[in-house]
Amino acid sequence: MTVKQLTLPELTDSCVRLGIPGVGLWREPVRAYGVEAAAKLVRDAGLTVTSLCRGGFFTAIDPAERARALADNRTAIDEAAALGTDTLILVAGGLPAGSRDLPAARERVADALSVLAPYAGERGVRLAIEPLHPMYAADRCVVSTLKQALDLAERFPAVQVGVVVDTYHIWWDEAAPAAVARAGAAGRIHAFQLADWTTPLPAGVLTGRGQLGDGVIDMREWKGRVEAAGYGGAIEVELFNEGLWARDGEEVLGEVLARYEEFAG
Repeated sequence: MTVKQLTLPELTDSCVRLGIPGVGLWREPVRAYGVEAAAKLVRDAGLTVTSLCRGGFFTAIDPAERARALADNRTAIDEAAALGTDTLILVAGGLPAGSRDLPAARERVADALSVLAPYAGERGVRLAIEPLHPMYAADRCVVSTLKQALDLAERFPAVQVGVVVDTYHIWWDEAAPAAVARAGAAGRIHAFQLADWTTPLPAGVLTGRGQLGDGVIDMREWKGRVEAAGYGGAIEVELFNEGLWARDGEEVLGEVLARYEEFAG
């Protein structure tokens, strides 16, 4: 998504030229290209798929809607397995229309995980719950803190369910460093993502993720925390940013690499 202006072939070519060894993919472009074709494209380029984004959206009350969500997530798990990644990132979903009951919505997330976690485990895929900043709680994600994500994940084996540590969403939370340590001790950090916090936020707030170094988050400090917790996996940069999307994609990738070295490496 950082360079969604690139086609999948352009993305893989640019990663190879720049020495980027892996890429986190999103379902929409993968499905448009074809799951098996995308898997072959990435594999033939010598790249790894670090994660697939995204599954989730588990909070509906209507039984038919919940059944559709479960079916879609089973498909997402199968897609992750086909792509050769062991990590499917989940966004929980927001409050259903007319509801004000956050605890009940979170419990419906747990109910869905109880069905999907064994299915994922049988296919070698880990479900990674991503807490989103509280500004998204109403419409996108009722899981707002890393502690809340861990409380859900710990109902299931760590090889089936863990969490995403995303600097953009948790940098503000004074309890997050302890939650990172807790997650690492239990082997539940399944993905680590970097994005900076810049203001003012754009209309709709979804495209407010700043290029590394443009905002207020100490990337090197967060990287150190996650590594101290025992995480040794891929580090992804995930930027939703209209300004970056309007530029040459390979140029943006090169800038991301340079910013990573300057502010996090």
